Amino acid sequence: MPPNTHVHPSSSQENPMRTLVLLHILSAFIGLGPTYFTAILLRRSQTPAALRHNLALSETMSFFPKIGGTLAVLSGLALIWRGHYGPVTQLWLLGSLALYALIQIVIIGYAVPRTGRLAAWVGSPAGSEVGTLPGEQAAVLSQLQRAHLLVGALGAGLLVLMILKPH
Repeated sequence: MPPNTHVHPSSSQENPMRTLVLLHILSAFIGLGPTYFTAILLRRSQTPAALRHNLALSETMSFFPKIGGTLAVLSGLALIWRGHYGPVTQLWLLGSLALYALIQIVIIGYAVPRTGRLAAWVGSPAGSEVGTLPGEQAAVLSQLQRAHLLVGALGAGLLVLMILKPH
């Protein structure tokens, strides 16, 4: 038999798993990536015009976490189902799911409503007429930036758990 033509008996099962792992990793990075950039976009000390532009960019980027996050969860569940990762009650797995849930709670339950209020103000005539953010809007912007920094830290923790999981 010529070299490199022998197929290992388990290779037909490994290839779909490798593809699933690749999908899981890529979707996690695509899903979490904009979170780090959004924390920069929502920096303090910006004009209402700059904030209006940055909120529009943030809204455009929100597509990626929605798709990437969904794919990461689905591919992760498929990996657990098809792989040999052991029981679902393992600390790294429960920790990963808990961190993902916390990320969703912070974004959906905390950041999205505040972002909507801030975007409505920035788009209003009052937001167009001023050169600096008033105290209330500046406070909301500061809260949003801290929320996105927290989500970034939670996402980094999630990636660490995924990388350091026991084999």
